[in-house]
Amino acid sequence: MSLRRLLSIVVKELRQLRRDRLTFAMIIGIPTMQLLLFGFAINLDIRHLDAALLDAANTARSRELVAELASTRVVAIRYRVNHPQELDALLRQGRISVGIVIPADFEARLERGDRAPLQMVVDGSEQVVQQAARQLAAFPLERLRDPGARPAHTAEIVNFYNPERRAAVNTVPGLVGVILTMTMVMFTAMALVRERERGNLEMLIATPVSPWELTIGKVLPFVAIGLVQVTVVLILGKLIFAVPIRGLLIEVYAAALLFILASLSLGVFLSTLARSQFQAMQLAFFTFLPQILLSGFMFPFAGMPRVAQWIAEILPMTHFLRLIRGIALRGAGLADLWQELVALTAFTAIVLSIAVMRVSKRLD
Repeated sequence: MSLRRLLSIVVKELRQLRRDRLTFAMIIGIPTMQLLLFGFAINLDIRHLDAALLDAANTARSRELVAELASTRVVAIRYRVNHPQELDALLRQGRISVGIVIPADFEARLERGDRAPLQMVVDGSEQVVQQAARQLAAFPLERLRDPGARPAHTAEIVNFYNPERRAAVNTVPGLVGVILTMTMVMFTAMALVRERERGNLEMLIATPVSPWELTIGKVLPFVAIGLVQVTVVLILGKLIFAVPIRGLLIEVYAAALLFILASLSLGVFLSTLARSQFQAMQLAFFTFLPQILLSGFMFPFAGMPRVAQWIAEILPMTHFLRLIRGIALRGAGLADLWQELVALTAFTAIVLSIAVMRVSKRLD
């Protein structure tokens, strides 16, 4: 083996890598992003869960209890309501994760110690919220009681939407988003790049097809594939894991269709950046990590720093998870979750427009 020839090949590869700016950027970008995501954004400590308070007692000790709960920073009381129906509506719409109910006879319960002096209504569609509720339920109430009173029960936890606390109920709806993200983005990006590698795009330049017609024509078959995948996951989730669909099935498919379009738009955009199928696959992987790690599928959204939450709000999977869990598990309607629909629609319109402009530039 000639060391000189070996060194020449190494130098040639390094020069080629330097000219391939996209691959070079991913070599630096992927480990940097992983380090930031795992080290900074991923936090298993749950903080600032959105909560609503129904304080029917409204006494000095109940207000002291509320102040003590707020000081734990596990919950952030966003709403104060007067009726249990308002709590139910806020939970169904996904605006809160925890409802704190202090009954009118709070002080009597506290002194008698025969019944739990407060109740926590928890959104069971998110497993991490259940853990946070158990943490809050262990809150010491002794300091609020008179000395010599009977030992008091801790808070009563009412677990809405997943009373059996089965992990599959939380996981399966989220898997719809994960599977669609992994397949739709990668399939679209690689399929379009493959056409370019085979020279078919040059043939299309000679035809009167417009950039919009080309883009939409390419992604439409994947829409059907995505809907088939959704159907398979929902059927298997129901048959194997007994995951309920409490909302309207047609609304589940409407939300899935919008998310598929958002993912396909992202795939088309990535295809305009990649020069080869390998680069397309790398770019698709580059988008998987933040979507899966920051969307709330694997780690608690409430535990992330504010900056990470702002980034997550840009990602389509964050909004789809809220939609699918809201409709399938909480029985919410699309009207209740309109903010997530607006976010997904805006993402699709912006990214698809940019992608079509880039496709148009290439065709010109």
